Amino acid sequence: MAEPLNCTVLGAGLIGRLLAHALAAQGHRVNVYEASGPDGTGAAARVAASMLAPLAESAITETPVVNMGQYSLQRWPELIAQLPAPVYFQQQGSLLLWHRPDAQQARMLVDKLQINSQSMSADSQPQTVEGDMLHALEPELAGKFQQGLFLPREGQLDNRQLLAGLLASLQNQQVNIHWHSKVSLDELVNKATCDTDWVFDCRGLGAREDWQQIRGVRGEVIRLHAPEVHITRPVRLVHPRYPLYIAPKQDQVYVIGATEIETDDISGASVRSTLELLSAAYSLHSGFAEARILEINTQLRPTLKNNMPAIRRLSDKCLQINGLYRHGFLIAPAVLDAVMHLLAGDTSLAKQFELMNDE
Repeated sequence: MAEPLNCTVLGAGLIGRLLAHALAAQGHRVNVYEASGPDGTGAAARVAASMLAPLAESAITETPVVNMGQYSLQRWPELIAQLPAPVYFQQQGSLLLWHRPDAQQARMLVDKLQINSQSMSADSQPQTVEGDMLHALEPELAGKFQQGLFLPREGQLDNRQLLAGLLASLQNQQVNIHWHSKVSLDELVNKATCDTDWVFDCRGLGAREDWQQIRGVRGEVIRLHAPEVHITRPVRLVHPRYPLYIAPKQDQVYVIGATEIETDDISGASVRSTLELLSAAYSLHSGFAEARILEINTQLRPTLKNNMPAIRRLSDKCLQINGLYRHGFLIAPAVLDAVMHLLAGDTSLAKQFELMNDE
């Protein structure tokens, strides 16, 4: 390989850990600076549902995100296989369901997804399900819903297992990680004494002082332990106020979300949001009535003005990666590979996914 580079990564959230892992795997010398600690409490990735659903997201996002999501579905198993600890990964499709009063709203959404799927492979085409087929997919939901839409090949992973697995990989590769260390780009890029070959700014909302277009979009997520519920794949429920998802994890833990509020307020979840999320979950499956609430979390997703991710080159030795919004796990491998290609002088992936930003 080429001469090892001295690389500095700012931020140890999802993209920061993935990038540090990939750089170290190529033999580069890597330093990571993170303002919080190793448990990832400062990262939106820690409380995400980590669903990998490009077709479902196509209803509310742009084509480049959908394309990155399809690309990333292929890459996630490869990346997970490199880690020293197991990470729960599932690709059994997802379900879109609705109650009878919401059938008209659901019909519009189904029509949109049918149109959006035309550019996808044959094995990714959505399928209307009812009766026996719905029972075969999710027996405990078949009696409550007469019809739904099955989105094959979509999946999910365990976000916290992934963050822990990436951390273990960094430690095994002897990456220098500086926890509780807030440093500025000026310290690393502009000082004459800097001996770093590359700086990668992956700080999310922490980068707002250097990228003023970044804003936070608030989301609220609930984690439940529900022994009486046996749902095996992510379910999206058409809801009058906002899309509700329920993502099953291991050991009958379920992640339920998510609201989207244009605010930087990171205080606790509101009573209204909590009641609506829990009520919608109960309307999906009555077994959630006896579930135990493990956590009620709020998060701020780092978002750019167009709700699209971007890579910005600040200098010939510094890249900023930001704006993953609500699509972090969906698109992270695509963003990672685009950055690694840029490091090698190849702009093709970044252009393909429309990631370059000069603002």
